[in-house]
Amino acid sequence: MFNKILVANRGEIACRVIKSAQSMGIKAVAVYSDADRYSPHALMADEAIHIGESPAQSSYLDKEKIISAMKQTGAEAVHPGYGFLSENSDFAREVEKSNLVFIGPPSSAIDSMGDKISSKKIAEKAGVSIVPGFLGEISDEKQGAKIATDIGFPVLIKASAGGGGKGMRVVSSESELKQSLISSQNEAEKSFGDKRVFIEKYITNPRHIEIQVLADKFGNCIYLGERECSIQRRNQKVIEEAPSPLLDSQLRKKMGEQAVGLAKAVNYSSAGTVEFIVDEEKNFYFLEMNTRLQVEHPVTELVTGLDLVELMIKISYGEQLKLSQEEIKLTGWALESRIYAEDPYRNFLPSTGRLTKFKPPQESSSVDKVIRNDCGVDEGGEISIYYDPMISKLCTWGKTREEAISFMQEALDEYQIEGIGQNIPFLQSVYRNRDFCKGNISTAFIEDNYSEGFKGETLSQEEYSQLAALVTFAHHTKNLRDQAISGRLDPFEEKEVEGFFIRFDDQWLATKIEKYGDEQTVTVNDLQLRFVASWKPGDTLIEGKFKKKNIVARLSFQDRGIAVEYRGSLNTAIVCNETEKELFNFIKEPEVIDTSKFLLCPMPGLLVSMGVKEGDAIEEGQILCSVEAMKMENVFRAEKKGIVKKVNMAAGDSLAVDDIIIEFE
Repeated sequence: MFNKILVANRGEIACRVIKSAQSMGIKAVAVYSDADRYSPHALMADEAIHIGESPAQSSYLDKEKIISAMKQTGAEAVHPGYGFLSENSDFAREVEKSNLVFIGPPSSAIDSMGDKISSKKIAEKAGVSIVPGFLGEISDEKQGAKIATDIGFPVLIKASAGGGGKGMRVVSSESELKQSLISSQNEAEKSFGDKRVFIEKYITNPRHIEIQVLADKFGNCIYLGERECSIQRRNQKVIEEAPSPLLDSQLRKKMGEQAVGLAKAVNYSSAGTVEFIVDEEKNFYFLEMNTRLQVEHPVTELVTGLDLVELMIKISYGEQLKLSQEEIKLTGWALESRIYAEDPYRNFLPSTGRLTKFKPPQESSSVDKVIRNDCGVDEGGEISIYYDPMISKLCTWGKTREEAISFMQEALDEYQIEGIGQNIPFLQSVYRNRDFCKGNISTAFIEDNYSEGFKGETLSQEEYSQLAALVTFAHHTKNLRDQAISGRLDPFEEKEVEGFFIRFDDQWLATKIEKYGDEQTVTVNDLQLRFVASWKPGDTLIEGKFKKKNIVARLSFQDRGIAVEYRGSLNTAIVCNETEKELFNFIKEPEVIDTSKFLLCPMPGLLVSMGVKEGDAIEEGQILCSVEAMKMENVFRAEKKGIVKKVNMAAGDSLAVDDIIIEFE
């Protein structure tokens, strides 16, 4: 077996690979950029090598620096993780030429399958059903328009050299084609060093299902079931699960056998994933083959009991697969939630900054329940503009899908992240959705259910009452502590507890503590609630154990009230007495500053292009500029007609939140 391997990646996947290598008795070498000097993956490895500046092109995408680090440290093999150089056949060949081992498929298979155009041609030749489209590179807008018109809108522009949603755009009309083509090419070049794109028919309301394959160098190939990856936003997966609620054993076998057949057609070895889309009639079409470890591989590991990283290392070393297809059994149900650094209340704009608090839920594993959190950050660390915004992958496993969802909700309740925006409220909202819980999903799920963006969940009246009881308890507890500190209260003297009024979402709830101690009794309006609460001043989370339900909510005491976050809802609870309640009606709302004549930058990023100049008359929907943040390009359009008064920024400028990019008359 290898004595030492280098992990050519960063973040959670680097940590993941290092853990498996070290558990096998293999020393692991990490590489890091300027931005990752103190990152967990660099600290947990046996050795760590600095490879350059923060931009990926100067570090993690630099093939020569990676191979040089291997030679410098004596690493015999390299695991690329996912993204970066994982599907770069030139890198795999350079590794092979240096008499080192690439832990992944042979470079010839990456050439065949890593290129989305050639892979579709091979799949078509192998008899695999493919999506209608043009299997060639789009050279310019004119050619793209003709092809799209021939295929019929809507169409999908896709990067030929990559995956992960980068360089992908859905185009509904010819008027959208030019900018979508430019943005796709820009993203593809920045993410993969290859700007080629192609066009295929966009199938509406499909389900995205992928088959995990595993092949050795002796011609043995098996499939490890499927993963459902239909919950996507901007073509980026958000929630994955295994198995799929859609597939039965017959369809699973048919798709699995086609995936294996395709892998064998290109002499594949290592772990790989064959992706399909499935329409409403359960017809499935080949999308692409990812010749690498997938982001969502943990759910497959949880239902099969296998370590895919360990198997990849063994296969690359030359070991033969000891598993047969008949031995692969799917047990229970697993879910993965991608925790992203983004603000769901601001159209999921990327969020950067320092993690002032980071406390993920406790990991655990038993015969009935598994909580797993693959993570590459820690408290005090920074989320920068240079890389993907994913913080971690929270996974749960249960005997049934219902159990896995329940465990996930509980784990998300306990996840504490402060200092940056994060998408936990949105994830909780999805897990509350009835269609999701029934398995009625598609890649259009988020678009259909959040067409106007994420505004937060509306709670039931029972939940409002329970939260009001918890807020009353916390408010009273804090008051007792503050009065005891100031000497205004004898903590041993019993006093009558006054009532409170709590304003939640424009409704007032009257509350009163009837009993305070080990068990609490709080009356909310006319409803008496008994519960055991766990909270002390300074805690972020408050847990209330009611008769039929446990509630874990986040509390933050602020100047205007108590911010209460619970399972996708965010409210500011105003706590006051009866006199203050009456006076509340006379309080004026703060004046809103008019920013309608400014284009403000909504997130930190890089100004890629400026589409207007001073004095220009602009039309509604016209492209103003584009900003790149965390490897995604965001195009900004005019909301109405106007005249450009001043352009404050130029292409290449770094932008901060609320920087004024353009001023209008």
